[in-house]
Amino acid sequence: MENQEISPKQIMLNYGLILGFALILFNVALYAMGKTYDQHWSVGVITTLITVAAIILGIKKIKELNVGFLSLSEALKTGLGIALVSGIIYAIYMLLFANFIEPEFFARMTEVQHQKMIETYPNFTDEQLEASAEMGKKFSGPVISSAAIIIGSLFLGFIIALIGGLIMKKSDEEITSI
Repeated sequence: MENQEISPKQIMLNYGLILGFALILFNVALYAMGKTYDQHWSVGVITTLITVAAIILGIKKIKELNVGFLSLSEALKTGLGIALVSGIIYAIYMLLFANFIEPEFFARMTEVQHQKMIETYPNFTDEQLEASAEMGKKFSGPVISSAAIIIGSLFLGFIIALIGGLIMKKSDEEITSI
């Protein structure tokens, strides 16, 4: 058997696929529990922790491939690659979910947000509530949601990769100066 070389692109793809499918499984579990529309704040914490774990493990794997060396640019590239792959996968899932599994997803989500706004801002007038509902409808379509998922994934991936890269970076100069 030949010793196959693992490339950074393969690592980004593998960890991006793992992260994307982990987020999908988590959301399927939420859907099965009936928590799709009424999520606790801990859902955001859990999805962020899953994302942090996947990106940090991917960066660590790149560092292992480079025999313990890692530049900040390699860490950022890896983190953004993982985030992009997972964001695309999750956006595709959300399109399938909103069109086939839960066709009334955007309408129900708009209702839930409208109700939360009434509870949060009881002093809003009917005109203010209607204006905010109209604005929400403009930004709740499948195309805008998919773009927001990918952009949000890239932003979070950048922040995680930046912090992880700054912590894990190691260059030749650091080794020779010891």
